[in-house]
Amino acid sequence: MTDLETLKEIIEEEFLDIVKDVFKPSEEKLRVILKDNSFIDIRLSQKIKNRFDFHWERRQINGKIFRYDNFPDIHFKHLKSFPEHFHYQKENKVIEINFKKSPKQGFKDFMNFVKNYLPK
Repeated sequence: MTDLETLKEIIEEEFLDIVKDVFKPSEEKLRVILKDNSFIDIRLSQKIKNRFDFHWERRQINGKIFRYDNFPDIHFKHLKSFPEHFHYQKENKVIEINFKKSPKQGFKDFMNFVKNYLPK
């Protein structure tokens, strides 16, 4: 089972080029501060195995948010990837995404999206 410590190790091994700091503000959440001063909140459900959300907060920079999660919101049942879905730039703009379904691999896909989205 994937835990926050495993995801923190992935950050430290693969994404330090875009990360300024990583810390645990609570038992359920890991916060990643990026070098552009935006941040990512990582939550793994403590109650339901393999439920997660990875939220990249950029509203203070450009008004955008990005979030990959697999909580089964019935509003997104029409998506082929359901329950996985991606909030793209806005809370109410939800699209299908081809990230991996497992928390560990999906997190790597999400972080690669972040890395590619950031200005070079």
